[in-house]
Amino acid sequence: MSKHKNDQVTEDNFENLEEALSKTEQYIEKNQKKLTSIALAVIVVAVAIFAYQKYYKTPLEEKAQNQLFQAQRYFEQDSFKLALNGDENYPGFIDIVDEFGSTTAGNLSQYYAGISYLRMGEFQNAIDHLNSFSSDDFILSALAKAATGDAYMELGDSKKAASNYMDASSLNANDFTTPIYLQKAGLAYEMTGDYKKALTAYEKIEKDFSKSAEARDVEKYITHAKAMIK
Repeated sequence: MSKHKNDQVTEDNFENLEEALSKTEQYIEKNQKKLTSIALAVIVVAVAIFAYQKYYKTPLEEKAQNQLFQAQRYFEQDSFKLALNGDENYPGFIDIVDEFGSTTAGNLSQYYAGISYLRMGEFQNAIDHLNSFSSDDFILSALAKAATGDAYMELGDSKKAASNYMDASSLNANDFTTPIYLQKAGLAYEMTGDYKKALTAYEKIEKDFSKSAEARDVEKYITHAKAMIK
């Protein structure tokens, strides 16, 4: 390409750039009030989020954690009624859920309340609270799912029990708890008459968790499930 053509291309590029800048300036000038309002709105939202976190959310989290301490102590002592309902000085898990439900401590109280109700034999209450609990902690999530399965088994709903046990087995896979959940799932499936799914659960114990305590007796469960399928 000749120097003349290069110069021409450069000039065209400058003209295009100037035209684009001119249009941008025109747009800004025309919509200045609107753009200013948007910028102010963004600033207001950012300040509001900061203020919410610093002056509301963080103090609320700290207060909820302080309230949770005594209820946890009662729970550890197997004093489940006191853990749930509190005493004259401290609230229990139920009050913490009601007052601080949006906090981490409030969410954790759902788990503790569910386990407390399970230990007390109030299985539907246990299910309600455990289903309201959510966590990124795989260990706690697995424990909650397994406990929900236990509550459903106590209520005679083997299908939902099996489903929760299988969910628990898929979280935080390890040689200790996972085969326990799989065995519970298999037994629950047998109670529903679904021996194929029961067999799948048992065979997973045999294949993936051969060193577990559950694997020692799993062959008899596999044999029984296969016999029932035939």
